[in-house]
Amino acid sequence: MISLPEKFLEDVKVILQDEYEEFIDSYNENKTTGLRLNTMKMSKEKFQKLNLFDLEQIPWTNEGFYYDESVCKPGKNPLHEAGVYYLQEPSAMSVVPKLDIQKGDRVLDMCAAPGGKSTYILSQLDDTGLLVSNEINPIRINALGENLERFGARNCIITNTDSTRLRKAFTGYFDKIVIDAPCSGEGMFRKDPFAIQDWTYSKVLECQSIQKEIIRDGYKMLKKGGILVYSTCTFSREENEDVIEEFIAENEGAVLIEKERLWPHKIKGEGHFVAKIQKLDDEDCRVKEMKLKKLNNEIKEYRNFEKKFLNINLDNRFMLRGDNLYLVPDECPNVEKLKVLRYGLHLGVLKKNRFEPSHALSHYLKPEQIKYVQNIELNDETIFDYLRGNVINTGESRGWVAVAVEGIPIGWGKESNGVLKNHYPKGLRIKY
Repeated sequence: MISLPEKFLEDVKVILQDEYEEFIDSYNENKTTGLRLNTMKMSKEKFQKLNLFDLEQIPWTNEGFYYDESVCKPGKNPLHEAGVYYLQEPSAMSVVPKLDIQKGDRVLDMCAAPGGKSTYILSQLDDTGLLVSNEINPIRINALGENLERFGARNCIITNTDSTRLRKAFTGYFDKIVIDAPCSGEGMFRKDPFAIQDWTYSKVLECQSIQKEIIRDGYKMLKKGGILVYSTCTFSREENEDVIEEFIAENEGAVLIEKERLWPHKIKGEGHFVAKIQKLDDEDCRVKEMKLKKLNNEIKEYRNFEKKFLNINLDNRFMLRGDNLYLVPDECPNVEKLKVLRYGLHLGVLKKNRFEPSHALSHYLKPEQIKYVQNIELNDETIFDYLRGNVINTGESRGWVAVAVEGIPIGWGKESNGVLKNHYPKGLRIKY
């Protein structure tokens, strides 16, 4: 039996009353694990036909499945590296469906790392609209960047700032906002012993203070009629109902549409709290579009690459940051006063007399948009050789080639004299 903090137990007993013992018994059960399909890369029908991992449908999300980590390791499958699915705790998948995302929406994920909510939002937007994915922690933002890159969307700006600076930049701008707020992490107790050691009631109150500030700033960034979804993976009233009730009382134009608790003794998941709020009043939107300089001569090496190796001609929404070339979203707000990790899709690096495509570009492009694709079946050991960083003998000399698994591009190689030199990023290469 897990040894849980006494104060935590006292508070949960007050909330659950007759269900308390049933809740405590849930800690004798194994933690739940899930994965969520990226429908931008593979349809649910095709994925299920692959018959992987003995999956079970998660009831509150069409794209989500349970798996048993004692019998399979989806994180070590090449399809994970290709961005076909994301590993996510099942309860956490209940949040994004509450946003009712429509194609073309402007969406903000305020506390985005490691990327579970943001990747889900991207698959719902389906390469339309705009996602601003923000993370204040400069260390955690690196994992966010990798996960969003793997999912392969162009319509995403990644920022690294606090809620106050975001509010000043985006007042009245977004259709949808999700705040998966930093919390005391009581829903992590069953899967992470450190979460128990780290818990104190003082931390609960400290998190509550941060949560109140974030939700106030988040609301200011909504346009009239917009939806804000607030969530935590904790059970305390202080961080959930108390935050929401105080916020609604302070804001006459804020309407609580729905609130829900997922308890681990009632559902197959670690637990979550979700509240959905609609904004009825209006804010004066002061957001201006980024002014983009027309780049022609500066990007001629990219255009040469595009003509030689791609079957697509990208529009001229380009931005140069040093030697790094970006394709920015169709809607590109002015973020010059914010710390930005990515301005959209990183296309690659312009070097002297040549262009080197980025790993992000390989994940964004569809196979039919690339002239040369080396497809490898999932059960072929060659795909693991590629992910380890080894060269592949192909017998051809085509130049830049996208390596794909089951038809899904996973990275680049440069081919000459019958050998494909590996360009899979060194930091992502597998060791198994």
